[in-house]
Amino acid sequence: MSQEPESREEAIARLQKSASDLEARTTPEPSFDAAGQAAASQAWKIIADLLGGVFVGLAIGWAVDHFAGTTPVGIISGVLLGFALSIWMAWRTAQRLMAEANKHGEPKSVPFDDEDEGA
Repeated sequence: MSQEPESREEAIARLQKSASDLEARTTPEPSFDAAGQAAASQAWKIIADLLGGVFVGLAIGWAVDHFAGTTPVGIISGVLLGFALSIWMAWRTAQRLMAEANKHGEPKSVPFDDEDEGA
């Protein structure tokens, strides 16, 4: 018994289905969704604000000490002012993020997972 030859349209449809199946198997799953990537980038921004303020204050304090000759006072005051500035910048960023999050309403609840409880 010989098979009936398939039409051109059937062959194209079969090849397209095979190609889409192959693409579905080879496409990697994204590790973060868009909201997760945005949250991670904002977290790194807050960390950069915290560290950057301290280091900028340290550099300015060292420069004041170097040129004014007030050796420990400039560095100490620069680090303290940089730390205070970095805390204020992180607080401002967190307030802005909370305001944006409140625009979108309450976050969706995560279902309770019974497997996490010890027996």
